[in-house]
Amino acid sequence: EYKMKYDPFKEYAIDQLISEGLIKDAWDAVDLFERTIAEYTGSKYAVAIDNCTDALFLCLKYLKCDEKQDIITIPKKTYTSIPMVIHNAGCRYKFDDISWSGLYQLKPHPIYDSALRLTKGCYVQDSFQCISFHRKKILKLTKGGVILTNDPEAVEWLKAMRCKGRHPHKKYFYTEEKFDLMGWNMYMHPEDAAKAYLILKQLPEHNEDAGGHGTYTDLTEHEVFTKNEG
Repeated sequence: EYKMKYDPFKEYAIDQLISEGLIKDAWDAVDLFERTIAEYTGSKYAVAIDNCTDALFLCLKYLKCDEKQDIITIPKKTYTSIPMVIHNAGCRYKFDDISWSGLYQLKPHPIYDSALRLTKGCYVQDSFQCISFHRKKILKLTKGGVILTNDPEAVEWLKAMRCKGRHPHKKYFYTEEKFDLMGWNMYMHPEDAAKAYLILKQLPEHNEDAGGHGTYTDLTEHEVFTKNEG
């Protein structure tokens, strides 16, 4: 009989944090990671999300950018999901020839795509700064993201909306919920949050940007993006 050395059902990172007395249950791992990365980056709060693209989507929705209909300016050399998420959030975008490293603003809104920047004190004050985690990024989680903010009202909305309108961060069981929001399935799994915490604790205070405009190709060369521009 074949026996696996790696148990796919075991939550190794959560078990480690429990054994070290840092958390009592799985959702404590999410809270621990959020508090730790907020302290590291200099924001008051952090909201863990399943990826940076979804983090940007939630920020666009919270700020009701689709209702304002301001055209959002983004670099023509960025990741493909950026114009897609703006479009899918019901907003409009236009490309510009912008040089950037680590992060850039989704102008005119206080939202920053910080997929390639994570270092001590990197938070842009009073913004909604979205950071990406990936094996090719600074925090080398398989997949994940976080929203940094100083807005306590936004935090409550974001935490519920990322989790289908639920409030597990308040230790409400599913059967105890009183749903009043139509949310999305965009939360970070507690085991991933536990792993992210363990990785974050090993990061130095200063990390070079993981890339910038030179990392990506020109999206204006693709008709699918230009025909949906403006």
